[in-house]
Amino acid sequence: MIAARPGERVAAQVESWPGVSSAPHRFGGLEFRLGRRELGHIHGDRFADLPFPRRIRDELIAARRARPHHVLPDSGWVTASIDPDDVEPVIELFRLAYERAAAAAARRTSAPNRS
Repeated sequence: MIAARPGERVAAQVESWPGVSSAPHRFGGLEFRLGRRELGHIHGDRFADLPFPRRIRDELIAARRARPHHVLPDSGWVTASIDPDDVEPVIELFRLAYERAAAAAARRTSAPNRS
């Protein structure tokens, strides 16, 4: 049996989480969403791009879990290389993005209706 490629392993894990959908990304690769919110996207087996608030982005970079985004280095986006032998660090970044998005969705759902 041939092992799945690194990007396929990341995609299979992220797509297995409740409510996550995937589709081709407008700049190439495969993006993952929870509702309308993009969790991030992967570019094949090479790297992932994920959006975070600037504070979290800075913490991830300081901890060397990610680097500034390869195109938008001054934004909240980060880029993380996909290690062919260990995709867990990238999956953990997607899990962080997922948990933040799920918490935001729960807050919106439980907020009092102001109509």
